[in-house]
Parts: sequence; structure tokens; C-alpha cells
Amino acid sequence: MQTRIQGTTMPVLDVQLEPNESVFSESGELSWMTASIQMTTHTQMGGGGGLFGALKRVAGGGSLFMTEYRASGATGEVSFATKVPGHIVPVEVAPGNEYMIHRHGFLCATDQVTIGVGFQQSLGAGIFGGNGFLLQKVGGQGTAWLELSGELVVKNLAPGEVLRVHPGHVGAFQVSVGFQITTVPGIKNMIFGGDGLFLAVLQGPGTVWLQTLPISRLAQQIAEYLPRTENRQVGPAAGGALIGGIVGSILGGDR
Repeated sequence: MQTRIQGTTMPVLDVQLEPNESVFSESGELSWMTASIQMTTHTQMGGGGGLFGALKRVAGGGSLFMTEYRASGATGEVSFATKVPGHIVPVEVAPGNEYMIHRHGFLCATDQVTIGVGFQQSLGAGIFGGNGFLLQKVGGQGTAWLELSGELVVKNLAPGEVLRVHPGHVGAFQVSVGFQITTVPGIKNMIFGGDGLFLAVLQGPGTVWLQTLPISRLAQQIAEYLPRTENRQVGPAAGGALIGGIVGSILGGDR
């Protein structure tokens, strides 16, 4: 198997497979492939886990179905492009060297890599709605390719060293890094700071990949330019919409 990453702003991963070699990705990640590549869609890949493993993967923000791309009879090539401006990062996975990645960070992997739920916290989802904060765990044995948005900043944390990060900027980190979600200190910071209610706290030792373009923030910026339907409300409904808008602004970007 040979790989190369082409491009800068919107890179693409090209994977050249020898006969009977394979990689897998979540359904819908394919960009293009040669005629000798065969596609097979399963509910499980990379070490099994059955339906329970597939459901755990969905709980971690992933897809129920995974697609295997295998070279049949001749050398073939399959390619995966990023969905937003960013970087493709290859990581070597082995027992004791596993990774936590953001919910949209898995691009593809060799066939013995596993992916499932790694961390889940509601962040007030039970009160305000939404999916909360999710991380996927990449384990098993082999190579995985991660898709991280924007520019990358790599931090190598020493034992006990602490880094506080807006949750959307957490791209990936080694499982040796301690991780928890905490609230922003101070009620004024929560209400008027404009940075949301929560921070991710990462504690070394281990490597952390930070991404400069959280997808949630990109979506918010695009939404400002989308046409909106005029829908004037009065009375209690209007008050509820106003309160909902304020709460949404406070929580913005943390999911």
C-alpha cells in the first residue's frame, strides 16, 4: 500500500492498493477510484463488534454503515477528499497508542483499525436541545487518516501540563491525555464573554492536535448570509423566540 496527500487548502488522500489490500471509511466519503476497486458496505469493519459495535459508533457521532474499498485482481487507487478547508493527518494506531478525535474527524483507515464512541457529554442538551459534545475513539492496529479543519497547531503536553481549549478547536489527541469538559469560570464570562459556556481541559502527557476552523463556527458564519423567511411574532411566542436566541448565542460553537 502506498499513499500520498495532494493539495493544500482542500487536500485529497490517494491510496494505492495492491491486489487484495483494502481500506475502509464511513459511507459517503469516497471521492473517486479506479475500475479495479470493489466496494462493499457493512455495518461493521476493523475488528468487528457486530451490531453493538455499529450502534456504539453511531453514538460517537459516526455512521451506521462503513464501506470497504478492496483492490481486486490488479493494483487500484481510491481517493478521499476533505469536506472543508483543512488537513489530512495520518496516525499509526496500535494497542496503547490510540486516539480520540472530534466527531467528524475520521476519514479512512486500514482494515484492522476500529472506531467507536470515546467521549460523550450533554453540555445542557437535555435542557436546551442539541447533541452535546462527542468524541470518537480510534483503536486497533494499523493506519488511520484524520480530517481536521482549518490550520493545525500541535501541542506536545508534558506530564501534568494543562491546556484549556474551546471545545470546537479540539481536533484529536492521544488517549494518554486526560480530558474533561468544564464550565467557563465567572457568570459574567458565561453571559457576556461570547465564547460559550464550556471549555475542554486537556492534561498531559501526550500530543494534541488543535484545529483553527471548528465546523460549528463555519456553519454559524455561513448561516448569517442565508436568506431568512420573515416571520413576525408577538406575545409569549415572540418572548420565547428571543430567549431561545439568547441561549443559542451563549451556547453557540460548543456542540
